Parts: sequence; C-alpha cells; structure tokens
Amino acid sequence: MRGYTNSSEIRTYAAFVLILLPTAALCYKGQLSLGTIGSVPLMIFLFSMICGSIIEIPVTSFRSRKPEQLFKYAPILEDIYSVPMVKELSIGKERVFDTTLTVNLGGAILPALATIYLLLTQPNNTALEIMLIVVVAVILLSEIMAGIGTIIPEYIGLIALPFALIVAPGNAASITFIAGVGGILIGNIISVITFNKERTGSAFMSIGGAGTFKSIYVTTIIASLVSYFIH
Repeated sequence: MRGYTNSSEIRTYAAFVLILLPTAALCYKGQLSLGTIGSVPLMIFLFSMICGSIIEIPVTSFRSRKPEQLFKYAPILEDIYSVPMVKELSIGKERVFDTTLTVNLGGAILPALATIYLLLTQPNNTALEIMLIVVVAVILLSEIMAGIGTIIPEYIGLIALPFALIVAPGNAASITFIAGVGGILIGNIISVITFNKERTGSAFMSIGGAGTFKSIYVTTIIASLVSYFIH
C-alpha cells in the first residue's frame, strides 16, 4: 500500500463493505457462485480481495519523468486519488522518478489466480473472445496520470456483461468475471509496459492497485450477483 487513505477512499471502501455484507449472506445461503467457484470459496475470495488490496508487492524499478507541473498540483491529486503525492515527489532526482512497479495482491494476484482457475476448470473460448474486447477498451479508455499511475474507468469491466448475456446467458457470471477482470488486468499491464516514460511518470506504478482496483472489484461483485439470476 502506498500509505495514504483520505475520507473519499474510506467512503469508497465503506460502500464496498456495505455491498459485500448482503453478498456474503447470499453466498452463505448458496445462492451465488462463479462457475466452478462455489458459494463459500466465493465469499472468502471477495473478502480476501478487500483485505489484500492494501498489499503491494514490488516487482521491478525503472526511471520515468517527473513533470514540472506535478509540484503545483500534487496536493489536489493527493486528495482525489488517495496517494501520498507530496511525499513521493522526493523519490528520485529533481526531474526523474525512481519508479517502482508493484503488483497488488487483492486487485491483481488473487483475481488472476481465480481467472486462471476458471479457465482451466471450464475452458471457454467465448470468454477469451470477449476478454479481447475489454482489453481494447481498457487500452483506449485508460490513461497514465503523472504521479498516480494507470487510471481505469471503474465500470469498464461491465462491457463484458451484455456480450456474455447474449452469447451464453446460462454461463454469464463466470464469463463476465473472466472477460472483465482478465481484460482489465491485461490492459493494465499493456498500458504500463507501453507508456512513454520520457513524457510522464510516477514514483509508483501498480498492476491492480491505485486507479485500477475499483474497476476490478466492481466487475467481480457484479459478476457474482449475476449468478443469482441464472441459478
């Protein structure tokens, strides 16, 4: 975790918890699932994502540009995105960040493992095809914001839902999860790999963390709730 939580972030997590409580009750009653992930494992998975979202695992480091205007707007960005921008401006040299690339446990590793598990236990070409659509959408609609990292629209994973309902309504929950979450993660990775480090940068870049976790968690919750209607 990047070590900063403001009131806006607290409200967001409070909303997730309020949604999670009745969702957990439905899981306890055996009314929700994600393909071969049953109700109880799904309940544990949803709680683990929330808890794991505070854990960032460093992977590698590189240098990226520290835009001059960032010093002016750092306090505003810090308040909006719950990232300790003012403190992070001291990382690296005067005009260059020593950027650390991290992978978020709750927003990347756990969802990726669940996606792989579903693909291995119930191979689905339709899910992979829809995932490509989500990947393209993420690449087109996401942005690399100086000092923050990748910003992905929170509801972008739901692009997978109508496609899943059209082509495989009986399996829409798992397809929405696989295509939505998998597409967001792949798009996130591509965006981080390909962004112009000479133009902008950040002290930290996260896969599945700040700027991305909300979109992944919203997709997971919605995909889980969809299974209620197709049981």
